Amino acid sequence: MLQFAGFWMGLATFVGIWWGHVGVRWLEAHSRNIWPPIIVLAVAGILLNVFSVMVPALGIWSNPDVILTLSGVASIIGITLMWDAFEMYRQQNRVKKGHAPVNPNNPRHAAYLAAGIGTTEDLLDREPQGFPVTHSTPVPRHPAAAVPATNGSSVTAQRNGHAPQEAHEEEYAEVRV
Repeated sequence: MLQFAGFWMGLATFVGIWWGHVGVRWLEAHSRNIWPPIIVLAVAGILLNVFSVMVPALGIWSNPDVILTLSGVASIIGITLMWDAFEMYRQQNRVKKGHAPVNPNNPRHAAYLAAGIGTTEDLLDREPQGFPVTHSTPVPRHPAAAVPATNGSSVTAQRNGHAPQEAHEEEYAEVRV
């Protein structure tokens, strides 16, 4: 007989991590108040973990494989949701520091922009530049804007006053092995 408990728990882990990454960013960007989603995620996580330890006592399922699978999947998703509640708060701090983009349509984020904190630039949505990028470095939106120039540096780097790639060789020499 085949054992599918590991497959379902692995799938639950994958889906939980995927949702945790995408869902937390989306929820934080669209929530006017950060606390309701945090509370919902934490309570749902706690309830799923209580369910996971109560599955054998419910007596609904007699097959031990089903009990193991339900208990494992519920606990994996429950722990993931509790971690996502914590990540919602951390994501808000990343937005304030400019490490994640601000949603100007969200009143809470608009207040950050009005106070001069945060950025609308998504630093992950870019082509590699060949030098460290910060929120103060302009990010090209079109791939053609980052076409390499003849001396090895990007056109964007030259336009923004950055030295050619050779000037950055010392900085990256330690990284290459």
